[in-house]
Amino acid sequence: MKNIICDIDGVILKDNSLIEGADTFINRVLEKGYTFLFLTNYSSQTPQDLKNRLSSAGLDIHRKHFYTSAMATAAFLEKQEGRKAYVIGEGGLTHELYNIDFTITDIDPDYVIVGETRSYNWDMIQKAAYLINNGARFIATNPDVAGPQGSPSCGALCAPIERITGKKPFYIGKPNAWMMRAALNYMKGHSENTIIIGDNMKTDILAGIQAGMDTILVLTGVAQSNNLSVYPFQPMYIYDSVVDIDIL
Repeated sequence: MKNIICDIDGVILKDNSLIEGADTFINRVLEKGYTFLFLTNYSSQTPQDLKNRLSSAGLDIHRKHFYTSAMATAAFLEKQEGRKAYVIGEGGLTHELYNIDFTITDIDPDYVIVGETRSYNWDMIQKAAYLINNGARFIATNPDVAGPQGSPSCGALCAPIERITGKKPFYIGKPNAWMMRAALNYMKGHSENTIIIGDNMKTDILAGIQAGMDTILVLTGVAQSNNLSVYPFQPMYIYDSVVDIDIL
């Protein structure tokens, strides 16, 4: 039996609406008893928030089936030294940091941690750059530069801080193998019997390949069939939509 890791945006949802047939696919996965996990690079929402988002679209899924880059970031930091951080992000990220006994502060922090936020401003950029230049380690939840409808994502928010400091953050989320390992540990799975389903070659598919997983690309999001040849790696399977997947 395979474990299934599945992206959300572009695979199950488009904006906040179900992609046609996504509910049929998820119900089939549930009926067959697969162990599955929704995996997202976006750090601003908690698993409960994501559960509510899918519920509003018509899918009632337990929150245990959601794993975010904020959770992976906390799993990484829990194994590192230091428990103080200056955070640019929202509730989903700070919630996970509090769960591992972090103090959120701008006074001599061990880390500057960046995730998604709608309240990004000049003061945050200046303070983050100052703290990094004075020794704080630079961590970011994911490298994505844009989300649904072109909204700025974590990678875009990190860009001015990188330019000022000359330092790149350690990106936790897909395609980093750490994100995949953390997700597998969470679901008690192994890469050799896990398949990842996604819509993005640069994140979902690359992450799966680097982690040694089988990969399925669906064409309901970022990737389109006419631009796949530019990549030196390819997914194992390609489907127009999750409803068409016939190997599970």
